[in-house]
Amino acid sequence: MSSVSEGRFPSSSVSFLTPDPLRATLLTDDGVPVDAVYEPCTAGAGAAGSGAGSRAGNGARTDTAMVVAHGFTGHLDRPAVRRVARVFSQRAAVITFSFRGHGRSGGRSTVGDREVLDLAAAVAWARSLGHRRIITVGFSMGGSVVLRHGALYTADPAGESVRDSPRDSVQNLIRGSTAVRAAERQAPALEGHTEAHTDAVVAVSAPARWYYRGTAPMRRLHWVVTRPTGRLVGRYGFRTRIADENWDPVPLSPVGAVPLIAPAPLLIVHGDQDPYFPLDHPRMLAEAAGEGGADLWLERGMGHAENASDETLLTRIADWAAVA
Repeated sequence: MSSVSEGRFPSSSVSFLTPDPLRATLLTDDGVPVDAVYEPCTAGAGAAGSGAGSRAGNGARTDTAMVVAHGFTGHLDRPAVRRVARVFSQRAAVITFSFRGHGRSGGRSTVGDREVLDLAAAVAWARSLGHRRIITVGFSMGGSVVLRHGALYTADPAGESVRDSPRDSVQNLIRGSTAVRAAERQAPALEGHTEAHTDAVVAVSAPARWYYRGTAPMRRLHWVVTRPTGRLVGRYGFRTRIADENWDPVPLSPVGAVPLIAPAPLLIVHGDQDPYFPLDHPRMLAEAAGEGGADLWLERGMGHAENASDETLLTRIADWAAVA
């Protein structure tokens, strides 16, 4: 992955014991700069002898990093994303990042299409810092991205990143990445762990299918994304820069991605008061995973995505990730 090219990230300056966050600019396989922040596990700070596979207090795992993928119009500095990072950091190291077109990242949002490359760059960064277990946690649009990423980036028994061959819009870019070429020649791309696959997936408030317009919030979102005036509202009202090209080809759908995630564990979380996606979406995703292929949590009274995820739910998710 170009996101962990030598000389771009001083990985030796970061360890599991480092108490201070590290902010960096990652580079995706299609050349988009992505703003990202790494925060060590707070439960393991100052603990002697913590290494791969070791545990700190409260069930924390020092070999684990949780990579958080925010929803559409969010970014890593939003209060809700910072709350997610603070809670998760009590159990594991955390990487938050802003998708393309959001926050300080470059490029334009493709509303879940090429964003899978942004997530892959963040996961590869986590592995370059020494973390052996990576859990991806996505909210809303980020939920659809972690599902596709889990399907497209998988690991062979030796731990190298390899891919199945589902039809997807970023297939050629993934096949051309450094990590794939390294796996094909049976040699690591860089010293250390630089694979872009995940070890478990959590999708919160994720859609099951594309182009859903069955609720008023989703009809408004489609207007923002597809109309010139809407994109201006997105840029100046929501500080989100949106690409004006249509998807061509259409990326692998979330429900199409789910069966390809196994054997990695999968958790699907959805609120019964979600104003964007009703409960048929998480149920479709769980059904696509097959018997025993996913855990499904339907949360009473919960609304949508990271803004509706309280500390109790986030702690439960982090606890699930610790043993997944």
